[in-house]
Amino acid sequence: MRHLHFLVALAPGLALAAVSASQGDLPLTAPVPGGVAIVCVGQAPSPAPHVVFDGQRVLVARVGDVWHAVVGLPLALRPGAHELSVLDGERSARTIRFEVGTRKYETQHVTIADRRKVEPEPEDLRRIARDQESLVRAFSTFSDSAPEGFAFDLPSTGRVSGGFGLRRFFNNEPRLPHSGLDIAAPEGTPIAAPAAGSVLETGDYFFYGRTVVLDHGQGMITMYNHLSRIDVTKGARVARGEKIGAVGRTGRVTGPHLHWSVSLNNARVDPALFLSSEVRKQDSAGLRPAALGGASAESTPIRCGE
Repeated sequence: MRHLHFLVALAPGLALAAVSASQGDLPLTAPVPGGVAIVCVGQAPSPAPHVVFDGQRVLVARVGDVWHAVVGLPLALRPGAHELSVLDGERSARTIRFEVGTRKYETQHVTIADRRKVEPEPEDLRRIARDQESLVRAFSTFSDSAPEGFAFDLPSTGRVSGGFGLRRFFNNEPRLPHSGLDIAAPEGTPIAAPAAGSVLETGDYFFYGRTVVLDHGQGMITMYNHLSRIDVTKGARVARGEKIGAVGRTGRVTGPHLHWSVSLNNARVDPALFLSSEVRKQDSAGLRPAALGGASAESTPIRCGE
């Protein structure tokens, strides 16, 4: 694997502390809604630039002598031309344009026995609003700590029962697209951190059930839903492979499973783009990135000057 070298951005114009990571490649490139764009934003060893997309701070990684912005693209993003705002130290901001392609995701119909999970009552709506406030804060977090890398392990064993990006209908009523990966497994199956991180939030939510949110650094956030139990506390540091909870059927579910979300710069993106090469070698159809469609699974960053 290539070695990635990350710098922790303290603030534009200030000294940066170099951090190297020996594991993980860049995520697979899929510049489509729900995917990841990797865009050259400058040459190293100059300090890491401050990059913003759609009002959100963007993770920047050094690979060799080049700085790359690793940009999460929301599922609702329109295809076409988009821009990054790049600030180098004290100089004026510059813009870098990149293209977002189209991706049509498959449709899934789900039957929910508990009608309140499809048509919530007034007290449920108040709880849902509180839940959303908590999760918006979590996903908007941008910490200066550097991630250990981009290659994730699978957080749980099991069968992929719901792919990313599915256009979902609950009891024939349209809902938001599926923003994560579902792994069906017996209740109590252990869930482990796919990479090192800090426990950003835990809770018991109306739709998501018992939940853990991990901060891996610089806007890379992962979420784990429908747990039967939570084995970590808010603020704790967890290592790769450390148990954080167990598979359950809390919240809106049809059976025991883990819903796993990956977020970059507050955009939920296809978790399969981040799986390590060892996991991808399993060649499971459910682990093939939906955001790639039939495209080749290769990391092809947009080079400087393109």
